Amino acid sequence: MSEATTRPLLSKERMYQTILAPLVTEKATALSEQNQVVFRVPLEATKPEIKAAVEGLFGVKVLAVNTLIVKGKTKRFKGRPGQRSDWKKAMVKLAEGQSIDLTTGLA
Repeated sequence: MSEATTRPLLSKERMYQTILAPLVTEKATALSEQNQVVFRVPLEATKPEIKAAVEGLFGVKVLAVNTLIVKGKTKRFKGRPGQRSDWKKAMVKLAEGQSIDLTTGLA
């Protein structure tokens, strides 16, 4: 079985659509010490797609991808109840010695 059939082939445009933004929170910063980076991704993104996008955009080796769906909070907008949108979070574990510098831009 060739490597092309085991990994999804993503165009550069699809990679940018898969990785929406890095998450910079206290918990995400603490995870960076364990060689993990946290990204916001679309709800329909799969783990193999996320892995391929991170490897393609940042040129690093990804060991594992963990995802979770963050449920939208119920909030009040101008006195009326409303619901924030659900979103997906991806925690990407990088190979030993690899890192992603989030302070520099991608382009």
